[in-house]
Amino acid sequence: MLLVDSEAPVSDAGQPGDANEASDRAKWLPWQHLQQRKGDGWQKPAGSEDLHCHLMVQCMESWLLADRQALKVFFGQGFQENQLPALGNPVERVAKERVYDALAKASRDCKSKSQYGKGEYSFKLLGLIDPGKVSEASPWAKRFFEILELRM
Repeated sequence: MLLVDSEAPVSDAGQPGDANEASDRAKWLPWQHLQQRKGDGWQKPAGSEDLHCHLMVQCMESWLLADRQALKVFFGQGFQENQLPALGNPVERVAKERVYDALAKASRDCKSKSQYGKGEYSFKLLGLIDPGKVSEASPWAKRFFEILELRM
């Protein structure tokens, strides 16, 4: 299974059907997105299926936005949650540059950790966030978890 950042929003054509229906999520077309996105142009490997490919939309840090409590606990004193995108914003619709910027601003005055930067804390945080919250906030994450569970 492949799990990669989508780097951009996935078009409606790549997500046919209802995002709330598992049977529709199983029909999504991540390889189409990766092939058509400017700068990627990835070809689906021979023998691969769309169920083998999963997207973190638009970037891995989008998943972090789904569990603000984990962010607050991790960064501690000085973390400014109000710098993050509003709770009502679907995490998959927040541009990746906005996600990176928001995390950096929210963590810039933290007392026990340095400002967020891709790489330094990203994988530690990924291990701390609640998968249930991520699944609720991100239909693509929900698809990944469903398919992963079926394959195990």
